[in-house]
Amino acid sequence: MSRSLRRALTLATGFVTAVAAGPALATVQATTDQKGLSAINHIVVIYEENHSFDNLYGGWEGVNGRANADAAHTTQVIQSDAVAPPVYTCLMQNDVNLVSAPGPVCTDTTTGTTFTSHFTNQPFSIEASIPASAHTCPVPGAPFSATGYPDNSSNLPGGCTRDIVHRFYQEQYQLNNGRQNLYVTGSDAVGLAMGYYNTSALPIYTYLHSDGHPHYAIADDFFQSAFGGSFLNHQWLIAAASPTWTDAPADQHSILDIKGMPTNYPLYHTDTAKLDKAVTQACGLSTTNPNRACGDYAVNTIQPFQQPFKGSPQLPAQTGTTIGDKLTSAGVSWAWYSGGWSNANGDVGAPGWSNGTPGLNPTCTDPASAPNPAWPHCPNKVFQYHHQPFNYYAAYATGTPGRTHLRDEVEFMQLANNSAQTCDLNSVSFVKPIGLENEHPGYTSEGRGSDHLVQLLSAIDNSACRKDTMVVVTYDEFGGQWDHVVPPGQGGTAGPHDQWGPGTRIPALVIAPRLRGEFVVDHTQYDTTSILATIERRYGLTPLGAETRDGAVNDLSRVFAAKSPFA
Repeated sequence: MSRSLRRALTLATGFVTAVAAGPALATVQATTDQKGLSAINHIVVIYEENHSFDNLYGGWEGVNGRANADAAHTTQVIQSDAVAPPVYTCLMQNDVNLVSAPGPVCTDTTTGTTFTSHFTNQPFSIEASIPASAHTCPVPGAPFSATGYPDNSSNLPGGCTRDIVHRFYQEQYQLNNGRQNLYVTGSDAVGLAMGYYNTSALPIYTYLHSDGHPHYAIADDFFQSAFGGSFLNHQWLIAAASPTWTDAPADQHSILDIKGMPTNYPLYHTDTAKLDKAVTQACGLSTTNPNRACGDYAVNTIQPFQQPFKGSPQLPAQTGTTIGDKLTSAGVSWAWYSGGWSNANGDVGAPGWSNGTPGLNPTCTDPASAPNPAWPHCPNKVFQYHHQPFNYYAAYATGTPGRTHLRDEVEFMQLANNSAQTCDLNSVSFVKPIGLENEHPGYTSEGRGSDHLVQLLSAIDNSACRKDTMVVVTYDEFGGQWDHVVPPGQGGTAGPHDQWGPGTRIPALVIAPRLRGEFVVDHTQYDTTSILATIERRYGLTPLGAETRDGAVNDLSRVFAAKSPFA
């Protein structure tokens, strides 16, 4: 069906918040539509990659999108100690495909070094300079730096951009206590942080606006659970906690300057000694920044202790409680389905395996794979090891009963496609697409990932599962991209929060039966741990810990009370 692009509605109100004593964790009096949730027998979580809400869904009708952004939370400012820092005239660019973009030249003199650009200080359309047809995507395994549109004919089409920094301490600097105006200054990709996609051109948008589409809700106040990147937010998706590395080596701890930054970038510089590592800054040192988390916590990308992994350092096996542990103890069926898992884990002959037969051809025969270090461990060249959160836990080590819950995405598709009469899906399914299909800037295109998302949703909607399945589609984190909505805990904004987050607002969709319309907008405040809260409340599980955020946030049953923005 078609709808005009009417944008309205402001941030939701109507939920009561209070600040808890202790570790700055705010609580919320959550009311839920348990009638709608109790009729759900299958929950599927599809976890995409690296986009803020304004970057991707900011043009969806009826949402608090880019059209609602005021200048105070949009215009980017320079590094400064002033109460009101000067604003950039232009947006510096260093993406090889944006540096030479056509258009009027803008000259910026606000910094110590004058620079020119074709982009003024405001959000801009990525597709206007890098169309989806542009051959700017690297071949699998090649760095993005090898690209260059339109001269490099060896690239793949898709209109890829470079990756943007998305790390724990940097994001807190970028948020600037809710001002949302240091995304550019605190980024290695500078002006690209202000880019956005044409929402109505996305394959997922086209699918959900077509005849016979499944009923869906878009949640426009949904935040990534933890500051920073993919590794940490995957951990929070399953455990609502930051992993620990007790007595981590001193050279693995970050060192921050007075602004909380661990490194310099093109538009950010201090002479203070800094170190940008996987572990939080150490506590109690003369260099410790008192305004940022410290201790033995792994917060940036680090490898698991076991296969599949690649490189170092490796995080010691984790022993905390995960949602998987809770589900198993309660006898609730579940699995984590990851694209490329069978090849990466050496599961010869399992669904998704494509690398030879024992005794006949024991080599990594799939040209998209590479030995790691040898057959049968043959991961795809864009397989992401830090996207496999359960693989960091001792309870899911090779040879344990827990390991059987880690499966290949191909198996999920087989179950969905075989559910013609009854739904064969587990009660809870986590689906993690492989790198080439997860929408991550730098190594895949937005269009390819969105196409794959449509395939996943179509498989469920064309099966018996559509009658009693809730599908939650969201993104692990913001990917370094600007968003105008202030997260809980920033600038006095109410809502559950602590020293770990939440961070930037991210896209979120809920596809479910019994919604109050074909398309509704849910303005309830959520973060990624709301997914855990939903699973826990549907299956009668207790929160993961006494002070974990999943016990304080709203669960997603509120979507059943959401209304059409055009009602």
